[in-house]
Amino acid sequence: MTAATQSREIASAGPAQTAGQELQKLASDHGVTTIADVVVSKIAGIATREVDGVHDLGGQAARVVGKLRETLPGTTSLTQGVSVEVGERQAAVDIGIVAEYGVAIHDLADGIRNNVITAVENMTGLEVTEVNITVHDVHFADDEDGASTETSAQPRVQ
Repeated sequence: MTAATQSREIASAGPAQTAGQELQKLASDHGVTTIADVVVSKIAGIATREVDGVHDLGGQAARVVGKLRETLPGTTSLTQGVSVEVGERQAAVDIGIVAEYGVAIHDLADGIRNNVITAVENMTGLEVTEVNITVHDVHFADDEDGASTETSAQPRVQ
């Protein structure tokens, strides 16, 4: 089941019995607050980038498009590599990352999950039902200068 499907099922099931006071603030006698998907995407993207060990967000295609966008003045994509489904009271987040080499990926994923859940719930009042993380690649320090990781990893024969 994808995050989008689960989020739609949760949203259509009605308010959760465990909804706290934060969730009750989204709908009151004076009106309803609706939070756009892009808002949650930006919060999740920023929260993900704050975690040590995250080199970049998105798969190969998203990173290429992101690099092209960076060349244009005033266009920074905080939502690159992040997709969300936002219901009335809940949100589900899918994140694609490139991890730094040497970082324990399971610990990195836990750190991202905790940071994203805390940021989204504190800033929006929405309950985050899940944060799915896909690790698309691992970044090596010598990737910056264009060196092939296969070439640099092999010992030199003299």
